[in-house]
Amino acid sequence: MSASIATSQTILVVGGGISGMTAALEAAECGKQVILAEKLPTLGGRTAQLYRYFPKMCHPTCGLEINLRRLKGNRNVRVLTMAEVSAISGTRGDYTATLKIAPRYVTEKCTACGDCGKAVSAEIPNAYNYGLDKIKAAYLPHGMAYPQRYVLDPSIVGTPDGEAAKAACKVGAIDLGMQEETIELKVGAVVWATGWKPYDAAKIQPYGYDRFANVITSVEFERMCDPHGPTGGRILRPSDGKEAKNVAFIQCAGSRDENHLRHCSRICCMASLKQTQYVREAWGDDAKSTIYYIDIRAIDRFEDFYRKVQQDATVGFVKSKVAKIVQDEKTGDVVLHGVDTEGYNRYATPHDLAVLAVGMEPSIKGVKLPEDIVLDSSGFIETAGEGMFSAGCATNALDVNRAVQNATAASLRAIQVINKTAGTEAA
Repeated sequence: MSASIATSQTILVVGGGISGMTAALEAAECGKQVILAEKLPTLGGRTAQLYRYFPKMCHPTCGLEINLRRLKGNRNVRVLTMAEVSAISGTRGDYTATLKIAPRYVTEKCTACGDCGKAVSAEIPNAYNYGLDKIKAAYLPHGMAYPQRYVLDPSIVGTPDGEAAKAACKVGAIDLGMQEETIELKVGAVVWATGWKPYDAAKIQPYGYDRFANVITSVEFERMCDPHGPTGGRILRPSDGKEAKNVAFIQCAGSRDENHLRHCSRICCMASLKQTQYVREAWGDDAKSTIYYIDIRAIDRFEDFYRKVQQDATVGFVKSKVAKIVQDEKTGDVVLHGVDTEGYNRYATPHDLAVLAVGMEPSIKGVKLPEDIVLDSSGFIETAGEGMFSAGCATNALDVNRAVQNATAASLRAIQVINKTAGTEAA
């Protein structure tokens, strides 16, 4: 184990998504020392995987690029990627955090030239695209990745591909002998910004996500529509590559359900409304989107966007909780079955593609947390102790805007702890 680093005047932010980046930056720009720990090879989290934000329909570069520029220019923030918190002990103002840092097999010498990726033949599922395509086992996570440094998948270490990648690197940045490292941090406050993960759609058995190729999730559809995504931005059926012009969007897929997630995930309605515009942009007047919903929860400033979509002739709404999905074996179409609760008519409607608006599940699940952190019934952090705070979607299901606001508040609370600790030590 390496020697302890940081001090009681340091804030540890766990999670490098939009909330973690915000919390870290707000504290650092107030003059505090911050360590930002992210378990993946790059910062950005789920926000970096979006094609566009709603309601402005702009690309995530709008926010992420500014934050990355702020990070690069601030010496008060130390970024640790591929770093996971394994334990935290102590009390407010005096915590000891143990972090395990997984080997990247690529050092800071990397110039992101891509020669190592060209040299290897092995491929792995592309996590950035939710596994919808594959990438080389020596890869840059995505175009906006920070740090701009390649990663070698552990599967090629000790293989000819690993040696080929090392030989191809002109600056000697590949170190195949890297090992997992454990470090200890002395910190005064901790901000948990561990984000969210999409609910496992395979658990919703009546919808056949694990049986029918043409049933996908909203996050997968988001990547499909991105020009940098698995299909180059073309909306195609996974089963046969056919153009998907008739798309069903199913709301509350796993949310507001005692058998799955009890809470409303808040972003799902707006995500589907946004995604109907992707379909229109792709196919013009030939597009057909149908939203199957319990109720549409578009609040405050999003109401105008909802009304705009309602006026779109290519978009229809069916007030219904879809009962089940089956597949037409001849056409490959997915057929939705249910009852329209406004007209009480049964339907069996075919679509090219069904998109499940899956709920938000806190990523904090499965993480070993300190005893004074209390989770609510959905697994979000309800209380986090006197010197620990939750931020963004670790706290609740939030859209990007609200997650950023929440993270700013958490950062300010952490700063207060540091200031009080400094006052105590001075006394």
